[in-house]
Amino acid sequence: MKIVCFGDSLTRGISYVRGRLRIIKENYPNSLAKLTESLPFVEVLNKGVFNDNSDLLVSRIEKDVMSENPDIVLIEVGGNDCNFHWDEVAKNPEGDHEPIVPIERYLENVTQLVKQVQDKHITSFLLTLPPLDPARYYRSIADKFGHSIGHFVSHVGGIEHWHGMYNRQLKSLAEELKVPLIDVRSYIKSSGDLGPLISDDGIHLTSEGYQQMSLAIFSDLLKHMEEDMFPKAIKR
Repeated sequence: MKIVCFGDSLTRGISYVRGRLRIIKENYPNSLAKLTESLPFVEVLNKGVFNDNSDLLVSRIEKDVMSENPDIVLIEVGGNDCNFHWDEVAKNPEGDHEPIVPIERYLENVTQLVKQVQDKHITSFLLTLPPLDPARYYRSIADKFGHSIGHFVSHVGGIEHWHGMYNRQLKSLAEELKVPLIDVRSYIKSSGDLGPLISDDGIHLTSEGYQQMSLAIFSDLLKHMEEDMFPKAIKR
């Protein structure tokens, strides 16, 4: 059985370590692969790309996912979609700015991704957006682009407002499309203190955070597929 982890930097395994963004080995696809070692014939592929949004996932799904002929596709995207071009915000903090991928297009893109996978009779799962630390995230972008962005951030209801809104809409879309949703956001939040789980930039996870993410995914995969998907996939 082949599982493709398809997404952005949270799938790739980016963390903020010693003042720099780095790819860490303890990412969620690697952790998931270790958790599935007890299951026969399971292969986990990491198809995460740093800074990707849903527009970019649509553009590369054929090359990076469909060509692999997977049994399962885990789709994780949204954190960059609901983000802003902070350099433009810094130049005009009192202006109107749209997220990088507006919510309507984001939902259309995710719908297209799911349907492309389903059309090939491949099982797809949507992953919710992991939690962020709004205070640390604000500090990280303010340090880079200047504190003039603070006016805009407060005007739009804070950084977490957009992140939460995209997440809620994603959950509603999963219900509409009748596609399984793995709520990694709630699982990570239920783990207790988020401090050690979210890296210093406020949006990427630490190795401990990615471990919690992989545990949530593994638990739901077993729940959804132990009586159906796994036996079929193993026979392939």
